[in-house]
Amino acid sequence: MTWYSEIPARRARQIAGDLWLVAWSALWIWVAFRLYDLVMNLAGPGQAISDSANDLAAQFDDAGGAVAQVPLIGDALRSPFDGMGTAAIAIADAGQTLADAVGVLARFLAIALGVLGIASWAMVWVPVRIAFIRRATAARRFLDATEDLDLFALRAMARQPLHLLARISDDPAGAWRRGDRDVISALASLELRAEGLVR
Repeated sequence: MTWYSEIPARRARQIAGDLWLVAWSALWIWVAFRLYDLVMNLAGPGQAISDSANDLAAQFDDAGGAVAQVPLIGDALRSPFDGMGTAAIAIADAGQTLADAVGVLARFLAIALGVLGIASWAMVWVPVRIAFIRRATAARRFLDATEDLDLFALRAMARQPLHLLARISDDPAGAWRRGDRDVISALASLELRAEGLVR
């Protein structure tokens, strides 16, 4: 598989683009983590309410247990403490639900921001790189034999601008039909350079 062009300037641009994609991705991952931390700060009050309410419920339970030891009226005295403990647990559950909801929101926002940020460059760069890799890899397969140069020469005559063909020969098609190896080699080299390969 051919990942990079053999032409130095083009290879340098490809490497720079790949490094920029890595740096761009790292930047957006960092931003996503910072957003996550920022949004999770909003979960603090809900978590604090939950923790405090759980502590309060435990204290009501302890107080109810102590009051229940009073002879004859202990059970009657314990009942309000049990009710307050149940209410404190309900408050703790509500605080935890709030903290959990903020956590879900923080994860969603961080992932969405990271994906959108990375995709803003990846959607432009990755298709270009994949197209080059596929073309260059396919072209590389035909470079094994001298006869394969005819294919690249023919492609050059079909795809390359006329002014570039005229620099090689006044009659490139005629030279190709006659089997002029110099012209065929020059045409093939023109096409290979366009594909990021040299010969």
